[in-house]
Amino acid sequence: MLNLLWRFFARTPAYRNFARLDPQGRCQAFKQCSQPPVGEGWVEVEEIRLSWMHQPLPARARVSPRRARSSHRLPLTA
Repeated sequence: MLNLLWRFFARTPAYRNFARLDPQGRCQAFKQCSQPPVGEGWVEVEEIRLSWMHQPLPARARVSPRRARSSHRLPLTA
């Protein structure tokens, strides 16, 4: 019973979409995972569309790069 409640309230990892591009910018593969894939050519995309396979990836499909969050806070000024 406790395991069932734990699973119900536990957060599921947010999956992100990635496309692997060849040197000419054509889509060669898709991947959905919580962390960016390791290797060359992976870019984050808003969604996965099979019609993009072996085609140039539309510019509107790319996600803007995420900024790293700093653990340091700026001091408050008076």
